Amino acid sequence: MTAAGAGPGATAARRPPVALYLHVPFCRSLCPYCDFVVYAGADAVGRRSRVEAFVDALGREIDLRADALDAAFGPPGATGRPALASLYLGGGTPSLLRAHDVAALVARVHRRFGLAADAEVTLEANPGPDDRGDLAGFAAAGVTRLSLGAQSLDDAELRALGRRHRAADVGDAVAAAREAGIPLVSLDLLYDLPDQRLATWAATLEGALELHPDHVSCYALTLDDPDAEGLTGPGGDHLPTLPGARRWRDRARPRQDEDRAAAAYALADAALAGAGLPWYELSNWAAPGHESRHNLAYWQRRPYEAAGPGAHAFDGVIRRWNAARLEGWLAALAPADGSPPALPPGGSESLDAGTAAAEELFLGLRTAHGVPREQALARADILAWAHEAGLVEDAPEARVRLTLRGRLLSNELFGRLV
Repeated sequence: MTAAGAGPGATAARRPPVALYLHVPFCRSLCPYCDFVVYAGADAVGRRSRVEAFVDALGREIDLRADALDAAFGPPGATGRPALASLYLGGGTPSLLRAHDVAALVARVHRRFGLAADAEVTLEANPGPDDRGDLAGFAAAGVTRLSLGAQSLDDAELRALGRRHRAADVGDAVAAAREAGIPLVSLDLLYDLPDQRLATWAATLEGALELHPDHVSCYALTLDDPDAEGLTGPGGDHLPTLPGARRWRDRARPRQDEDRAAAAYALADAALAGAGLPWYELSNWAAPGHESRHNLAYWQRRPYEAAGPGAHAFDGVIRRWNAARLEGWLAALAPADGSPPALPPGGSESLDAGTAAAEELFLGLRTAHGVPREQALARADILAWAHEAGLVEDAPEARVRLTLRGRLLSNELFGRLV
């Protein structure tokens, strides 16, 4: 067990990935609250689209990352080099890709990384008819899980958020995914929207459950300022916030409410659990056996690889990220002078033992499984405070986990842990 003053970083070693994330940075339009690395409009659709050049360059980065893993751990299938359990195409709107491009990427990953026979292959999509893409083609390409960015089932809220789809499109997209043969469907929902009414949120939850999703993610709307946080420079993993988006956020923040957000979370937890989707992570609920394997790899601090602008990777010792700027990423992987491709610009950080131990503790506490009591006792002072405040409770198998109150106040607890 981790002792006080030590941690996994003390004996950590680089390990091969169990999951791979591919970032597809294109959307038809940019939502004003979105901080993901996204290029919209003419970059994403039409004659000047950069999607084709991106797909070609993404294949090159996959190969370069795989070459490095081959050199360090041997080829896929070698002792100690497991096939990937998860492949995740996120964005952006990866469903804007052509099905044969998705098929080619999945085949390339299978060839260069290895992909387990029962691997979870997730593709994110928007629900609108012009955004959800060729679902039957994606299923044929090997996609086993569709993550739909529903956000709300209220048309007024969707318009206020700048979303392109309407509530009815969500049900149509779920039905189309089922008909296409995609086994698992997940819905993303947002709460703590500006001036959101709890009755409207309850109706969104009810409507979502009527679609019988396998997995639901509920996120509080966060309106951060990546520029102020220093994340948007040439080597940063975020893009600068556009002026229109900044004005929208400035108007929206005063119309959010922490108490209303807490009530919305508790409402979601009760409704989802009552429908057979218990929580397994702070923002995620799933039917038993349908938890996101990819995201569990993050929370369990398992190693994962990544490619695409702004994508993050972790090898058990070092966190690495690609810079967000598409121009620099393309210039490295597809040099205009015809020279060989190179890994794109970005950054990295090594985690010391103390940071790794704290990270392991708070990531474990994000999950319903919790952490071993002995591990929590390495921070006995904070654990005592958390028990006194009703934030944690004893769980089976000598573990400690968050209570509902603890989930609502998790930022306070995690802030003390780091």
